[in-house]
Amino acid sequence: MEDKNVNTAHDSTEEYGTVYTYADYLKFEFEEMVELIRGKIFRMSPAPKTIHQKVSGNLLGIFWQYLKQRECQVFHAPFDVILPVANKKREKATTVVQPDIVVICKPEIIEEGGCFGVPDLIIEILSPHTSKKDLQLKYDVYEEAGVPEYWIVMAELQLVEVFVLEHGKYQRITTYVKKIKSCPDHFPDLPFIWMKFLTEVLKIKA
Repeated sequence: MEDKNVNTAHDSTEEYGTVYTYADYLKFEFEEMVELIRGKIFRMSPAPKTIHQKVSGNLLGIFWQYLKQRECQVFHAPFDVILPVANKKREKATTVVQPDIVVICKPEIIEEGGCFGVPDLIIEILSPHTSKKDLQLKYDVYEEAGVPEYWIVMAELQLVEVFVLEHGKYQRITTYVKKIKSCPDHFPDLPFIWMKFLTEVLKIKA
């Protein structure tokens, strides 16, 4: 087990034995960025590929344009999302993640240091170094925390998996590709933005 005071981080799939909290996270001095998932430290992946950056930038721009006249706000990594632990103080939270895109419709959970609470929509764009974390670990903690909708964007495959929380469990409502005309579950009035995403984002090649 690593000494708690040693500021080193290993690969994203390697976990420490110590259970860390948000209070510990605020004291970290790693050279690279890290996330906490159920109290374990995970190193962020190396600089993402160009396709990842293009998809993330386009999604951010599209959502910002759509939401600028609404109460909801969109944020992008690096942006801390502290998922609370039931009946425990903020400092005791053991999950601090930095999703690629976050949409928050509850302004009271937005703070100077990030978001303390459950966002309305989280989007992760898969990279080779993050696929296990996004498909398994983050899927589980987002479901457990009650994130209403979770998108997994697979840019190189030109598709998006959309999961919606029903009775405490994620249900995959569809796999979106460029030819599908329907809209995301939590944004049913979004035909323009969604078609813009499908035609301008998913067609991007590395």
